[in-house]
Amino acid sequence: MKEELIVDAKVEELETVHAFIHKALAPCNIPKRALMQLDLVVEEIFVNIASYAYSPTTGKAKIELDMSAEPLEVDLTFIDSGTPYNPLEQADPDLTLSIEEREIGGLGIFLTKKMVDSISYNYIDGQNVLRFKKILEVAK
Repeated sequence: MKEELIVDAKVEELETVHAFIHKALAPCNIPKRALMQLDLVVEEIFVNIASYAYSPTTGKAKIELDMSAEPLEVDLTFIDSGTPYNPLEQADPDLTLSIEEREIGGLGIFLTKKMVDSISYNYIDGQNVLRFKKILEVAK
């Protein structure tokens, strides 16, 4: 099953993005914990697009959702035509340092990488394309 959503790349559209994903996953009986992790990943990616891709103007963001069964796997792709930026090239934060000693930022994409099964970035035909896959356990 493949679905897509196009929204303005504005933080105010985050709830629309979450609703789109929840509606697609509703019949799958996903455990609450897995859905919360997915929500956090989606929030990190979408808010970064909304905050930085088109700054100081705005543009569109396209979200493509594809699912497969056995095991249930969700494949989400975020596409924007904003400034080229690969968040996966950002160095992971040094977690051995205290909070006061750490650089600001970087923790969100670090946690995103930890919560998904695979993640990739490409710049194709003038578009940022960030794709991740997550295998979801179905509640019994």
